[in-house]
Amino acid sequence: MDFENKTILNNKNIPLLQVKNLKVYFYLEEGILKAVDDVNFDIERKKVLGIVGESGCGKSVTAQSILRIVPHPGRTVGGEILLHQNGNLVDLARLDPSGRDIRAIRGKEIAMIFQEPMTSLSPIHTIGNQIMEAVLLHRDMNQSEARELTLEMLYKVGISNPHQRIDEYSYQLSGGLRQRAMIAMALSCNPSILIADEPTTALDVTVQAQILELMKELQKEFGMSIIYITHNLGVIAEISDEVLVMYLGKVVEHANADEIFHNPLHPYTIGLLKSIPKVGKKVRTRLEAIKGTVPTPLDLPRGCRFYQRCREAKEGICNVDNPSLIEVTKGHRVSCFLYK
Repeated sequence: MDFENKTILNNKNIPLLQVKNLKVYFYLEEGILKAVDDVNFDIERKKVLGIVGESGCGKSVTAQSILRIVPHPGRTVGGEILLHQNGNLVDLARLDPSGRDIRAIRGKEIAMIFQEPMTSLSPIHTIGNQIMEAVLLHRDMNQSEARELTLEMLYKVGISNPHQRIDEYSYQLSGGLRQRAMIAMALSCNPSILIADEPTTALDVTVQAQILELMKELQKEFGMSIIYITHNLGVIAEISDEVLVMYLGKVVEHANADEIFHNPLHPYTIGLLKSIPKVGKKVRTRLEAIKGTVPTPLDLPRGCRFYQRCREAKEGICNVDNPSLIEVTKGHRVSCFLYK
């Protein structure tokens, strides 16, 4: 699809990425599945935005839509994804998913770390060849220079003996080393934005802590912004500056990390926080849980999407209209009739 770059003022106060009224639907035989429905957020420069929610709430599809890699039969049907790039404004939502323009942005301007590196990495190519491929595609380097950069990146992400590891295959590495190799590949072209889609979910807590510490160090070194997607609120507290809480394709709460953890407003956010084990609680204390599961977003009923699971729901109000996302206090937005 043709598009035009709009020249803008190079203002550091302008967000690096703006997502406006984003809608991503999957057209199935059973009906239209609204995976992402009217989502808005900004990515500030050198900041970390954490996106949290249960499985099926639309976190990963939101990330895929930014890179234009939403799998068939899904497609972006509305909204804008505005990337501020070198004084130009590019609407990624208007780019052809297979076109030259978006392929120049993937990996170079916006990189992604996927959830499971064993399925993201090729089993028939060495780790070094896969990282070098990205470098040669997006940077003006020859084979020798690309190999030197790859060795440097493997060293930066904490892989021991990089001269040996560069010629090994993904199945020869542990889960933690594979994830480090994925991070090295994502950062090899010095992207402005790094999307991390639950990169530590399959790892044990010790390696998880190491990966999080590594990402924070590399963010400071490279000066990039991060979109960190997870269902783990402990990870969100560790790494995020702002938090976006999603439920069934919609944003239900958006605030800075301190506000979310010390003053949660939406009943869903409160429920998520109450389900976290806390140090100092009595032994055998039962954790609170949110009843039910996230329903399939097909033929959704009227009203708030959290209505059937909400302890604060009011009949005749919550099941009739869908609440708007409103600003309750400065920088703290919530979608709930309790604050109307």
